[in-house]
Amino acid sequence: MPAGLGAAWALLAAAFLAALLLHRAQARRPGGDGGGGTASGLFQDLIRYGKTKSGGGQRPAWLRRCQVPKRWFTHFYIISVLWNGFLLIELFQAKFLGAALPPWMQHLHSILLWGGENYEHFSALLVLLLLWLHSFRRLAECLCTSVFSNGVIHVVQYCFGLGYYIVLGTTVLWQVPINVSVTGHSMQICWYHVVGIVVYIWASLHQHRCLVILANLRKSKSGKVVSLTHSIPFGDWFERVSCPHYFAELLIYVSMAITLGLDNVTWWFVVTYVLFNQALVAVLCHEFYQKKFTSYPKHRKAFIPFVF
Repeated sequence: MPAGLGAAWALLAAAFLAALLLHRAQARRPGGDGGGGTASGLFQDLIRYGKTKSGGGQRPAWLRRCQVPKRWFTHFYIISVLWNGFLLIELFQAKFLGAALPPWMQHLHSILLWGGENYEHFSALLVLLLLWLHSFRRLAECLCTSVFSNGVIHVVQYCFGLGYYIVLGTTVLWQVPINVSVTGHSMQICWYHVVGIVVYIWASLHQHRCLVILANLRKSKSGKVVSLTHSIPFGDWFERVSCPHYFAELLIYVSMAITLGLDNVTWWFVVTYVLFNQALVAVLCHEFYQKKFTSYPKHRKAFIPFVF
């Protein structure tokens, strides 16, 4: 069993699986929106955001005081671009210039890894690059493509998001042996690097297309924002699932697992976390669409085509 960060990701994945199962159980009961009590209301408020969170007037005042605008999602990607860009530079220097990582980083590595997995630097460097590119694209989409409404997120979700990409990039860096000299310029490109990058590009293209489709629902043909209401999206993977951008997010993380060689247990725990996290959000969005639109396509799944 992996220790340190691997165990933390496993616990996080288990927590979101439990949240998904609890929500499904609540949804089967009469008045299953979680409003039957303070505890269930808080639980629903913590797992919902944006359009899936009930209107401000329907939520208790004490819960409304714990919210921030959903458009602050942009801050997550700013943090990620800066932090993971820093890690990428540090690992690049270690790989190609023979530089040592900062002492504080080496010390923290020895604490968190606990003798767990070590993987060669080039694979980790590629994954850090893919993660940085993903964050940069998402930041650009938040700033230039997406049209945010007046939706909100809980302040706990916001704080979690700020720390998420810091821990994510750190997890990649922690997969390499910090105390081993890596001087040299050798780059052995393996089949799993090629397959991983191809899957990454494929999933990223579809995610961007789906985000453009969502944004265009609120724009005129000239590109001017004309509405902040929600409509039924069509096109691309929306023909099969309600939340194809979440499915694409999962595939992007799977592509990184492939790039690491398919046998990195710690990263598969990260993928498992993303699976349950995105599944929960997708289920909430799917329920929203089904309740709001009586003509909503019945053949669509919530998250994974033909499966879930």
